[in-house]
Order: sequence, then structure tokens, then C-alpha cells
Amino acid sequence: MRSIVILISGRGSNMEAIVRAAEAEHWPVSIAAVISNRSDSAGLDFARQHGIATAVVANKDYPTRELFDTALRAVIDGFAPDLVVLAGFMRILTTPFVEHYAGRMLNIHPSLLPSFPGLATHRQALAVGVKLHGATVHFVTPDLDHGPIVVQAAVPVLSTDSEEVLAERVLQQEHLIYPRAVRWFVEGKLRLDNGRVHIDPSAEQV
Repeated sequence: MRSIVILISGRGSNMEAIVRAAEAEHWPVSIAAVISNRSDSAGLDFARQHGIATAVVANKDYPTRELFDTALRAVIDGFAPDLVVLAGFMRILTTPFVEHYAGRMLNIHPSLLPSFPGLATHRQALAVGVKLHGATVHFVTPDLDHGPIVVQAAVPVLSTDSEEVLAERVLQQEHLIYPRAVRWFVEGKLRLDNGRVHIDPSAEQV
């Protein structure tokens, strides 16, 4: 059985989607902990209600990003996870931290990477008039929002869309593809080899 740790900063809706899918589909996984950099993260309450250990490593308590990442890494490694899942974790991570979890840390980004890395992705999509927008699950590398792509989902961009409406449509897809990617990993159907993603053909039907 694989073990995962999920990092959040806010309500953790993608974390919720993963937890609910793992419970409903009986994944071979232990969700060892949900960790936040904010003590007021609403997602911590959800995790506790589901019997998952929680921890807070507050970035405001550390004067540098390096010191924060060192403390966070120590807490994560205390749970000995096979996979670290970033689910709305709003921190830019240092290269040593990312390299420590190379090939075993996933993130979801609200755009069809490599388009629109960084913040305000829905605003960017509307500003340039793309006809398709979406979400991407990828392995985390030191280059922000540029890691090897695992799975993507696209949605149409409508002329009537606001940022909020488009964001909600994308979020619905995030809640589908992120649990799918995590399940592939915990079932041994997803791996990263020399920077290339390999997915077992049987996983496509999950």
C-alpha cells in the first residue's frame, strides 16, 4: 500500500476530491497527512473529519523560503510518503526541496500547460481569446509549472465567460483528473523515467 501526503493552503477542494475518490474507489493508499502553511485553512477541518492526520507549517514563522522549506520537508518526511500531492499549495518551492521529491511530487495547474504558467490563468486565457482552456496535472520540477505532463482536461471558453465562471468550469475538471492521476501513481501505473511520463495502458480505462 502506498502512502501520500497532501499539501494545501486554503479550502483544499482538490484534496477533498482525492480523499473522496480514494474512499469510494478503495484505492490501495494511506493518506498519511494533510499539511498546510496556514492554520486557518478550511481543508484541515475536512481532513480531521475524515480521520486524517493534519499539521501546520506556517511560512510566516520563517524568515526565508529556504528555512520554511527545510521545516516543511522535515514534517513531510516524518510521514514517509511515497507521493507528495500539491493541492492548491500557494508557495514557490526551492530547488533542493523539489529535487528531494523528484519523481514523487505532483501538482495541478489551472491551464493547459505550457500555456499560462503562474497566477491569474483564467484572466490570461480570456485576455488573449483562446477557445480552449483547462487544467494540467504534472510532476513538479524546479521550473515553475513546467514539469512533465501526466494528464490534461480541456473546456471551451465561451464569449459570455467571466473569470469566475471559467474558473468553476475548469475546477470541475480538476476534480476529475487529479484523483485519476494520483490513483495511477498509487496503483503503480504511473512513473517518471528520464523526464518522460509513462502510464500503463490499462490505466487509461480508469
